[in-house]
Amino acid sequence: MSRSGMILALLLGVGVAVAAADDLDSTYQSLQEATAKKDPELVKKLAAQCVALARKEESTPVPTDKDEQEVWKSHIAYVKEVEGYAEYALYATAVGVEPAVTVDLISTLEAQNPKSKYLDQGYGTYFVALAKTGAEAKVPQVAEKALANFPDNPDLLLVMINTALSHKQTDRALTYANRMVGAMGKRSKPEGVAAADWERQKSAFLGRGYFVAGVINAEKSRFVDADRNLRAALPFIKGDQAMTGEAFFHLGVANYQLGKMTNSKAKVLEGAKFSDDASKITGPYAHQAYLNSMAMKSDAEKMR
Repeated sequence: MSRSGMILALLLGVGVAVAAADDLDSTYQSLQEATAKKDPELVKKLAAQCVALARKEESTPVPTDKDEQEVWKSHIAYVKEVEGYAEYALYATAVGVEPAVTVDLISTLEAQNPKSKYLDQGYGTYFVALAKTGAEAKVPQVAEKALANFPDNPDLLLVMINTALSHKQTDRALTYANRMVGAMGKRSKPEGVAAADWERQKSAFLGRGYFVAGVINAEKSRFVDADRNLRAALPFIKGDQAMTGEAFFHLGVANYQLGKMTNSKAKVLEGAKFSDDASKITGPYAHQAYLNSMAMKSDAEKMR
């Protein structure tokens, strides 16, 4: 007799309950085998069966006898383990396969348990697959809905930042950018992700969050916030010339304005230095940054 079968036999006697427990055991074992073979169709089928059987057993009433309660708790813990594995099986099988298969399996997982921890890891993969299958238009809607369950997920926040910017919703984009920075400050490395890969991902998310927050604050003439965020962005965006050039440009303006407001010649000259840096990067900000630098240096010469 199986492990769960023996437990239920103690609680309920042999018969239908034991048969149901054996069904769960055998389906669980088959699911493990299908997952090891990366068989998407079979994994999807068996995962659904495991969840259905598990939830049926979870609905059994708690025994009144204290000794039986302990056995029941042990059995329910095992049942939840099976249910969790069914979620893992869908996620693990969805990684590294054809995009259409990825979309099918992760959408199945989302329907099965929209709060699954494997979705927190899998949304980035899901969005790439949606784009590759021609369904990129669905991504913002999926992301916004998923944020209710995963408010600190960087893949979701990144989608919302970019979507807000594309619709010129700057206040909304700023809110999501600030949330991104806050979320990455407390988010630990996901299970199964190499440390070096995580550091690269973390840098990309932080760079985007700080950069967007800095640029929007600069455009709103919130120069203290712009200066703080753009300085924080620089180490993370140094490999991106376009972002770096824009960051230097806005840092130049922000520091110049802060220098004028506080009558700080040093700050005005710092603005000129940032403008010089921006002028050396080929792009839409280079020429104006050069002109800004000349004007800033001229103003600095008039200051004590």
